[in-house]
Amino acid sequence: MTAGRAGVIGRSHTGVLVALCVTEIVSYGCLYYAFTVLVPSIAESTGWSAFGLTAAFSAGSLVGAAAGIPVGRVLQRHGPRPVMTLGSLLGAAGVAAVALAPSFAVFVAAWLLVGVATAGLYYSPAFAALTGWFGQRGVQAITTLTLAAGFASTIFAPFTAFLDDRLGLRGSYIVLGAIVLVVTLPAHALALRLPWQPRPAVSGVRNRDIVGSRAFLMLAVSGTLTALAGYASLVALPPLLIGRGADPTLAAWAVGLAGAGQVAGRLVYPLLNRRMRPRTRTVAVIGLLAVTLAAQAVVPGPDWAFVLIAVLTGAARGLFTLVTATVVADVWGPERYASVSGVYNSPLAAAGALAPGIGAGVAEIAGGYPALFVILAVTATVAAVLAALNELSSVRLSSVKLRT
Repeated sequence: MTAGRAGVIGRSHTGVLVALCVTEIVSYGCLYYAFTVLVPSIAESTGWSAFGLTAAFSAGSLVGAAAGIPVGRVLQRHGPRPVMTLGSLLGAAGVAAVALAPSFAVFVAAWLLVGVATAGLYYSPAFAALTGWFGQRGVQAITTLTLAAGFASTIFAPFTAFLDDRLGLRGSYIVLGAIVLVVTLPAHALALRLPWQPRPAVSGVRNRDIVGSRAFLMLAVSGTLTALAGYASLVALPPLLIGRGADPTLAAWAVGLAGAGQVAGRLVYPLLNRRMRPRTRTVAVIGLLAVTLAAQAVVPGPDWAFVLIAVLTGAARGLFTLVTATVVADVWGPERYASVSGVYNSPLAAAGALAPGIGAGVAEIAGGYPALFVILAVTATVAAVLAALNELSSVRLSSVKLRT
């Protein structure tokens, strides 16, 4: 039994948590948020369309979502150190390829490589590491990690704009790739050295049986619908508010404060984790998202109401991040977390990648952004109902009803 499972967190565990907090900030900042800042510069300097650039970025995100499944299996067997160290190397190489891409085809290929890297750099492998090493304190460790990573955009959006102003597009991405290499590679290689000895799984129960069970499938569908609604609503919030007469500055503040709401929601999550069972907790969080999306669909103002609802919606999104991080271990046990969560998170990540485009298309077809938010609220409601009908609280490895 490791120190983490015994409930005693030593210096090595603290070093793991600090290292992962830093590497998640850098990974999301350099591989995700920097792109949102640099899109106009990329389009201007290359002549490639903003739509094509976003499509390349989204394609990389989809590749990362698909790669999460085999990466989870490798992580389950060999631990997070080799997976996340390789992710650092691929991430740095991918960003360098983005910087030096001589053609749009190479640019797309570079983002596909970045996508593969994200399967070893983003939340999923980090959550698996903390779940495996921290035992009963895993929820607190994961909460701390997500709180720290919430500052990725705060740090890297202005820093990327600074780089772009002084170095241009290619110089900016060269610096960002170097940061990924210099910061995350040694952190993963040196800090993630605790013995990886997951507790033995219950004999006779295979991972394929779990991911084919009714409980798992319902949980995955519910989570995917929630991710789709949550990500689509975030991107669609500015045009919704501007269409209701809010000025662009207020819309930007609403998005920024929604990010603050995510942090606040994550702070509350440990309390929910102690007081509620997995199913109750999941339904409550998705239900909050559904209610706030419905409010955004129908509330015409005033400005303070727009901001308040945006903050509450952000809190629901922040809470849901931690639901997805902990529900697999809560229901099926930490000994299978890496491989099972890889399958669970793959469609959620794909939904997040596709959500902006889907949201914009639905808004155009449905006749505007208020109608889109009605549809998103219904989507989240369906997800909450699926979670409510799912007997998660009674599912255990020793008693789960498996499909044959």
